[in-house]
Amino acid sequence: MPQHTHAIGALIASRICHDLVSPLGAIDNGLELMGLAGASTGPEMALVTASASQALARVRFFRLAFGQAEADQATRADELRDILGILHEGGRIALALQITGNLPRPTAQILLLGLLCVEQALPQGGHIVLGETSGGWQVTATAPRLAPNPDLWQALDAGGPWPKVSPAQVHFLLLHHCLAAQGLTIQRRLSETEFCVTLSRRHLPQPDI
Repeated sequence: MPQHTHAIGALIASRICHDLVSPLGAIDNGLELMGLAGASTGPEMALVTASASQALARVRFFRLAFGQAEADQATRADELRDILGILHEGGRIALALQITGNLPRPTAQILLLGLLCVEQALPQGGHIVLGETSGGWQVTATAPRLAPNPDLWQALDAGGPWPKVSPAQVHFLLLHHCLAAQGLTIQRRLSETEFCVTLSRRHLPQPDI
């Protein structure tokens, strides 16, 4: 039976990431064993080891953000913390993850896509806090300079019309689809040094009595 284009894309992403995780994990484990055996402790070994860990973490991130996300699947907060910790270690953006417990896979997907969108508003780096609110989730970025793309964020708010989207911006389109599928709305607040994005459930109108 034919499937929606988004579903097909998610299956492709899941397949690619699945096939890459195993060999990258084996490389990472092999390098760790070599290090424990004292095979090499020079800067070359450190560089290769760090690169392998980064590659494995990035594939794990892509699998969660762009792959298939079923409602009966769960993602542990510790797994997110491990992946994001590796990806942001020594980078221009410092990240604080204020989440505990398990998340439904679709929720984890939305949070990671939202994180990707917000990160692009920090061209010179900064600090991001990803946490839970009473009615949903919040991604808050602080930086000396903030530059969110006005056309993409306006389209995300209103559901279109969309400007031409590059491969580096595709997460905006996917986030829009996921928000609609999960019945979530998005609000944003921008000041000179803070960009706050809130994801929350739609408030259904109360019936007349």
